Amino acid sequence: MIYKHRILILDDEAELRSVISKRLRRKGYEVFETGTIQGGLELCNENLFDGVLLDLKLPDGNGLDLLEQIKVQQPDVQIIMLTGHGTIESAIEAMKLGAFDYLTKPCNLAELEISLQKACDQRKLLVENKGLREVLNRQAPGIEIIGESPLIQDLLAITRKVAQSDESVLIRGESGSGKELIARAVHLWSNRADHAFIPINCGAIPETLIESELFGHEKGAFTGAGSKKIGLVEISDQGTLFLDEIGEMPLSIQVKLLRFLETGEFRRVGDNRLRQVDVRIVAATNRDLKNEMNQERFRQDLFYRLNAISLDVPTLRQRKSDILLLADYFLKTSTVSPGDGFEAVYVLSEKSKERLLDYDFPGNIRELAHLIKRGQILASGNVIYPQDIWPEKYKGTLQERALSEQEKVYESEFVQCLSQIQKQGYPVLEEVERLYILSTLKLVEGNRAQAAKLLGISVRNLYRKIESYGNDDIIQ
Repeated sequence: MIYKHRILILDDEAELRSVISKRLRRKGYEVFETGTIQGGLELCNENLFDGVLLDLKLPDGNGLDLLEQIKVQQPDVQIIMLTGHGTIESAIEAMKLGAFDYLTKPCNLAELEISLQKACDQRKLLVENKGLREVLNRQAPGIEIIGESPLIQDLLAITRKVAQSDESVLIRGESGSGKELIARAVHLWSNRADHAFIPINCGAIPETLIESELFGHEKGAFTGAGSKKIGLVEISDQGTLFLDEIGEMPLSIQVKLLRFLETGEFRRVGDNRLRQVDVRIVAATNRDLKNEMNQERFRQDLFYRLNAISLDVPTLRQRKSDILLLADYFLKTSTVSPGDGFEAVYVLSEKSKERLLDYDFPGNIRELAHLIKRGQILASGNVIYPQDIWPEKYKGTLQERALSEQEKVYESEFVQCLSQIQKQGYPVLEEVERLYILSTLKLVEGNRAQAAKLLGISVRNLYRKIESYGNDDIIQ
């Protein structure tokens, strides 16, 4: 369905309303008309509008008074004032009260149409930004940082306190440990949460471009600058700028960043005019910045300015009690699907859990996420074994996989029952199938969809077989 912008034309000249409405309807707008303040208020009570064309003089009152009332009812609506008695004073007053534009009659219809399109675009932008703020506000109280270990809980408690200040923050930790997630928590738990959080990786941008990326440039400032560019510090105004891998920043830019941190002032490349914004800087590094200072690769004054507050993110090997919690989270949030109509519900075998707990994770949480994803992709069924996670370290077929203690019990039961069946002369194939199905159901704790996947049959077929065995034998 194509969205049609809703427009209210509020003018006492019926002929003018008719001309404008016909043109707008041809352009795809949904148009409402009235010639009085009372009629306009009634329509605004019943409908949400993207734009309003409002006459300054109406039979039952002043259009400026109505402008205020409409903006109270619908704060995001964009109002264009129309008048045949235009003065500078009335135009200024209209703009102060929140009008989007001010046109005099008789107005050029093409000009009016352009102004109206811009007004609708502005309303769309306001609504989208408001929706984004609402999402951020919902996330802020409960940002999802997985972990129950004392180290991570202490870090989160400190982060909440740090978020309430406006000081710069330096986050230290190994690659993949979750530094950006902590930076986002600082932003979302602060009074800047309604504004932008802008991340930039200082090590991923060439030295020749990083100044322009941060502070912007004017058209023609350097070869290739074909148009004006607004830098990230301006985009981050009132919000948070996250400088990841700050230790990679060139010394020439460190000087300009220090000035910005101290004053909030900057100049675009190719522009002499001084600009000022209100931005909180959160930086992160996996380097030892004190050592970088000794090697004269990082400015001492910048380090102390950034390091007003520091947060240390623990490695995954320091919080081993969180490994299986994180693994379970990645299993549940994965988008990996076998593609055959079954819901992919993956579980780790006991051996896989043991191997993960014994592993040192040089790549930290990022590496764990990749290992879990690899296991899901390479698993033959819903159970992820060590050779699915580390295929280069393991050899062997499915039958050679190391069984967990629970799986060994089921295998032993199966062998014993098979032996009894053969001794007693029962129809062996049917009984073997029945026993195999029931053992599989035990293994997956009665999950029919998972059992069907492991057995290689449809769920409907599995239910038919279960029904034929009777209820006494089935795990509930």
